[in-house]
Amino acid sequence: MSDQPKTIFLTGATGLVGSHVVEAALKRGHTVRALVRPSSDTRWLDQWVVTKVPGDLEDVEALRKGVDGADWVLNCAAKVGDWGTLEEFRKLNVSALKLLLDTASDAKVGRFVHVSSLGVYEARDHFGTDETTPPAATSLDPYTRSKTEAEALALSYVKDRGLPLSVVRPGFIYGERDRTVLPKLITNLKNGRFTYFGSGDQALNCIYVKNLVSAIFLAAEVPEAIGEVFNVTDGQRVSKREFVAQVAKLAGVKPPTRRIPLWLAWTMAVLLERRAKRLKSDTPPLVNKARYKFLGLNLDYSIEKARKILGYVPPFTTEQGLIAAMADLQTKP
Repeated sequence: MSDQPKTIFLTGATGLVGSHVVEAALKRGHTVRALVRPSSDTRWLDQWVVTKVPGDLEDVEALRKGVDGADWVLNCAAKVGDWGTLEEFRKLNVSALKLLLDTASDAKVGRFVHVSSLGVYEARDHFGTDETTPPAATSLDPYTRSKTEAEALALSYVKDRGLPLSVVRPGFIYGERDRTVLPKLITNLKNGRFTYFGSGDQALNCIYVKNLVSAIFLAAEVPEAIGEVFNVTDGQRVSKREFVAQVAKLAGVKPPTRRIPLWLAWTMAVLLERRAKRLKSDTPPLVNKARYKFLGLNLDYSIEKARKILGYVPPFTTEQGLIAAMADLQTKP
């Protein structure tokens, strides 16, 4: 494992994961180039010494500038969400990824780390599922389908182009600078609108953003990681109820108790999604299949491969991560 400073080209630098990767990279003494869209909020990047490469993932010239002379490419960009068409998700998560893989291969970068998702596995209950289980051929929602296709594409470059690439599969990511999931959860808790699907005792496949950053750097540094895929979580079993109750406690609100049976949640997801698609709605229904998967299924995955090959030991517990994330939210105006 080399301690030499690297020049890193990073996508998704203004997002939750990417901004933490930038911060960690600079602390490690690396040089960072960040692909930045003109419309992006750069308030965090502006605090640091980062070379901004204007453009997006569909801008080949910007990608070429980014990878030119780069040692590593860390791909943290993705279109994320639980609603939309497969074509919309494929545009960024697959087609644009191919442009990045092509330019990285042509530039002969030293390492490429692609951030995928544990959502690539079949939408069912999981109890210690590891990487020997293949991704699902079909998925409940377009986002995870596109991530499955993106993984397959990325791994094909190891075999066909000799690109030294690794894939990390995080679960549900939370942490400081989260602008969507935790704020929305807190709003629903305060309004009394949060409802468990089933008992709430099902496992949540969560990962604190700084634990994920640790895994990303290990995947870039460890030679044995090339061509491999790694599940990464906080490494402890946390139920949906435990996670939500901790958020409620830290937000100073009463923990929720409302719940609906799993069969009813699934029926609602199917019917409401069907109606929203018929009406060509741009906003997701209150209950959809992606949300059923997140709240209704037992999502427990093994991280033993990451522990063994990468030496991944999550630096923070889920409780520590939530305390930091909630403290950060509560300092915002």
